[in-house]
Amino acid sequence: MRISTAPVRPWARFGPIAVIAAVTIVVLAMGWHRQITLENVVMFRDRFHDLLAHHGFLALLAFVCVYIVVAALSIPCGFILTTTGGLLFGWLQGGIAAVLGATTGATIVFLLARSALGESLSKQAAPWLDKLRRGFKDEALSYLLFLRLVPAFPFWFVNIAPAILGVPLRTYVVATFLGIIPATMAFASIGAGLDSIVATAKAEYVACLAAGGADACKLTINASSLVTKELMLAFVLLGLAALIPVAFKRWRHSHAAAK
Repeated sequence: MRISTAPVRPWARFGPIAVIAAVTIVVLAMGWHRQITLENVVMFRDRFHDLLAHHGFLALLAFVCVYIVVAALSIPCGFILTTTGGLLFGWLQGGIAAVLGATTGATIVFLLARSALGESLSKQAAPWLDKLRRGFKDEALSYLLFLRLVPAFPFWFVNIAPAILGVPLRTYVVATFLGIIPATMAFASIGAGLDSIVATAKAEYVACLAAGGADACKLTINASSLVTKELMLAFVLLGLAALIPVAFKRWRHSHAAAK
């Protein structure tokens, strides 16, 4: 059996990642991502309550597919989607679905970025980049867990950087899957407990309509108020805990060298 050694054409290597980047730019430029709001989710749940009740598995599968697309396009609405999963399916099912969708979407971006960028940079790597790669690969799991646990870094950055730094696929998938579980389950739990907040918002909306101010009435749910400083601090502490093995290893090496 003859194995082809012909080089991969540039369009085949850069084409997929270029298409994803172009679609992402269009979505953001048109503002379509702004339609993913808790208010619209609540309206969707009210309108399709029977569909969700009688076709729960198909609805859950559709949610996972939507999450994969959103994650692959790196559209910044992960919190809303995860909260939506908790609201529609409960914290456990919604959280698991969000983890699977986010991990799959992130892996797609990683593979495309590694194919398009990783190979090119490997051939023309500057010394500082080569050194950074070696250091990152030595503790890839700990570093990736830190980047995933602390939600201060853009999702697209954490997807592409490991591809450029030569992180193995298995390490990337494991770190992504484990690293997003705490925040995902926390946000899904927030979504599962939204019913009381939604009920209050609806009551205010109905009262506004009854007062005759239909043009000025709008169902509003403040999503930003759901994420507390204490919750964000917990994620930061979890991220720092992921770096403990790295710090201990470096301390042990420096201590041994000093003897």
